[in-house]
Amino acid sequence: MVRIAVVNWSRRRVGGVETYLDGVIPEMHRRGLSPAFWSEVDVPANREQIGLPEGVPAWCASELGTDKALAALRDWKPNLIYVHKIDRPAIEAKLLKIAPAVFFAHDYYGTCISGAKTFKNPIVMPCNRRFGWQCLLHYFPHRCGGWSPLTMLKLYRLQSKRLRMLHKYRAIVTHSDHLQAEYINHGLDASHVYNLSYYAHTADKELQRSDVLSSLPNSIVGNNSSYLEETKPYFRLLFVGRMDLLKGGRIFLESLPRVKAQLGLPLRVTFAGDGPDRQAWERQAARVQAENEGLSIEFIGWANATRLNSLWATCDLLVVPSLWPEPFGLVGVEAGLHKVPVAAFSVGGIPTWLINGVNGYLAPGNPPTPAGLTEAIVKCLKDPVIHTHLRHGALTIAQRFNINNHMIALLDIFNQVMVSN
Repeated sequence: MVRIAVVNWSRRRVGGVETYLDGVIPEMHRRGLSPAFWSEVDVPANREQIGLPEGVPAWCASELGTDKALAALRDWKPNLIYVHKIDRPAIEAKLLKIAPAVFFAHDYYGTCISGAKTFKNPIVMPCNRRFGWQCLLHYFPHRCGGWSPLTMLKLYRLQSKRLRMLHKYRAIVTHSDHLQAEYINHGLDASHVYNLSYYAHTADKELQRSDVLSSLPNSIVGNNSSYLEETKPYFRLLFVGRMDLLKGGRIFLESLPRVKAQLGLPLRVTFAGDGPDRQAWERQAARVQAENEGLSIEFIGWANATRLNSLWATCDLLVVPSLWPEPFGLVGVEAGLHKVPVAAFSVGGIPTWLINGVNGYLAPGNPPTPAGLTEAIVKCLKDPVIHTHLRHGALTIAQRFNINNHMIALLDIFNQVMVSN
């Protein structure tokens, strides 16, 4: 039985990477592989652990000690190591000596000092520079990170080590055309950098099963009814995610009066999520509502699976106003499983799954503007026939990003690496 050691910095479900692993590891086990899990730490304690099938071994460096945890993994004799994120390059180097390794680049690992790949001054816009010492000259003028020179130098050295380490992997996998091009541009062998079909980590557990996703009909998922079957007294728009500067909530709010004026109907807008900019967005929303009759804006905090499913069932459009180059933008694919189209800026990996006129519309992202976002939103909603077409297109596109397709492509890469070894 092929032994695959999955490696990540934490065993806890901290973010999107861990949610991905929570689905992929059981799929490996179900498909006859023998997975194991190795992590640097098991924090934060208030988050759930990544679920492992019964009998799957797990080692944590902070609990056993780094040397003992590495020795345990070495004694397990993995055929391949599947790495996602490691905080300490010294540990990463030791892991790569145990077995051939594949790295999943979920973000800008090794290609940006701050990891955001974004200029924040004089305006927020994606950075297309190749990582190098020249980035130190841009860090403060473009507000790439904080104000500490020591932190800047520390992060620069860390990312430089990570980029050098990436050359030691047998394969680099990504989940968007954008990230694939990013790593090739940074000197990685193009024949060893792969863009995999990603999969939607939908809140509906039934839809997570690979056998269900591979056989879904082109019909409604969820309870939203056809646009043409309703008399629309208003439009419902939805934002889902973290509320910070790079997520573009301020530009979205600024666009709403123009959207309402061009559509000629009231808008009901829901912000689901939280973050450091939430209060600023709420203050801006209050001003926008006060100055524009027919605009209703609510902030509901993070939505659990049940609440999120009800939001998908009633909204007309998901708006993804991210200003930074999202590595993928998974929320848009999740919306598609519920026949919800998307309006977003054309940044990062979003064009991998958002196709103009098929499942929504893109606005120019370099730079992103309220006027551009307004136009994309209006295109999605102004014509009932187009909106119905986008709903069906959203599901069609989302169905492509299923765990079955992802696992087929991933295991093919694993086989290539092990055969070449």
